[in-house]
Amino acid sequence: MIGTLAMPQAETPIEQPKPKRLLSLVEFRRKYSDREDRYKYEFNNGIVEKSPSDMNPKQLFIVKNLNRRFIQTQAFADGGELIPEVEQMTSAVQLRRPDISYWTANKIKNADESISEFAIEIISPTDNYIKVGEKRREYFRAGMKVLWQIIPEEQSVYVYTSPTQVTICEGGTICSAAPVIPDFEIAAEDIFAK
Repeated sequence: MIGTLAMPQAETPIEQPKPKRLLSLVEFRRKYSDREDRYKYEFNNGIVEKSPSDMNPKQLFIVKNLNRRFIQTQAFADGGELIPEVEQMTSAVQLRRPDISYWTANKIKNADESISEFAIEIISPTDNYIKVGEKRREYFRAGMKVLWQIIPEEQSVYVYTSPTQVTICEGGTICSAAPVIPDFEIAAEDIFAK
């Protein structure tokens, strides 16, 4: 029997991933604030977080239903608005764009760089569960008081009044934006009505 001797081979160097270049907030705003494509860009401690824009034509009925109910509130009568994807500084190094957020007439007039007290996120199947939770905690640390996470595939609305206080609304259960907008209430099934 003839044996073979394996010759040692030179090790192939393992290619290290290049570190991401961090952007300043000024650079982020210059490059991404007015970008018009199918993505939403958010700023997280120097890193650009790119995700598919959750607002698509198949979800317009949700926005329509929310707006039809909102225009019946005192907040609307006082000049408040539900506005899509407004940049909001949640910390000195984090900028988010909730799908929809509530702005008082005064904040709109003054163009305050602030956080909305009430926001709505429409959660898509491509959203990362961990990141959704991190963003929720980030919003509340920044001063948000009510957050609705709408999950169209489940026809559920998770109404948070703190990072850990949640009411899950389905069917006839009423979703409320109190204490921010006490009279903005809508049944979950009415949010999803086509």
